[in-house]
Amino acid sequence: MLHGTVQGLPPYSGVIAASTPGGRPVNWAATGRLGGVSGPPYESLNLASHVGDDEDAVAANRDILTGLVGATGVAVTGSVHGADIALASGPGEIHGIDAVITQTPGLAVAALAADCLVLGLVGDDEGTVAAVHCGWRGLVADVTGSAVAALRALGVGVQHVVLGPSVCGHCYPVPGERADDVRLSCSAAVADAALLTCRDGQPGIDVRRGVLARLAELGVASVTSVDACTAEQPDFFSHRRDGVTGRQGIVLVR
Repeated sequence: MLHGTVQGLPPYSGVIAASTPGGRPVNWAATGRLGGVSGPPYESLNLASHVGDDEDAVAANRDILTGLVGATGVAVTGSVHGADIALASGPGEIHGIDAVITQTPGLAVAALAADCLVLGLVGDDEGTVAAVHCGWRGLVADVTGSAVAALRALGVGVQHVVLGPSVCGHCYPVPGERADDVRLSCSAAVADAALLTCRDGQPGIDVRRGVLARLAELGVASVTSVDACTAEQPDFFSHRRDGVTGRQGIVLVR
């Protein structure tokens, strides 16, 4: 498997070689807040249309992104904190879901967030990719397992997974009841990985660690993780840090 920086893309980007003869490689990128045209408080590469940003600026930012990864368009998943999935054959926003799959050549898929985790799944066939949005509710709903199962229902295994930036568990204190929800709904391995104690003694949830544990349960071993905390690093959008702000994303195309 080949990983390398795509010319002109953000630092968190790469190429994943095809796993089958004649298959197409995958370009992926995990974006931050730099490199776009949006003004404050969305400066500058905001990819979300639902946060109050100028619609033309969002469209221009998405054009910048699709151009950089070499896509003809992008299908963008919603972020409703569930486990529903859609199969996309053309560009646009798909509401009411948290994961989108495509088998259309040249069509990118993207998931957006400003602290939640975004994942990119690369199929082991010639053309399948998926993008997933997962917060703590997605961890409880097992959107990761649902996405892997959806690929397998199409006869496709998971070759590789890319995890984008997200808030770390130490910056994500939660009420005790929320930690209880994770403990009751997830497997012991996932809950043990995701739950921790924050610096102030409150319980915290590290969604990235929980998803990594879930992927291990699902037999997915090949993972690239962008280990950047969105709340700690100002080059990323963070709702917890800033309140009204934009959204970064994970985008894949093959």
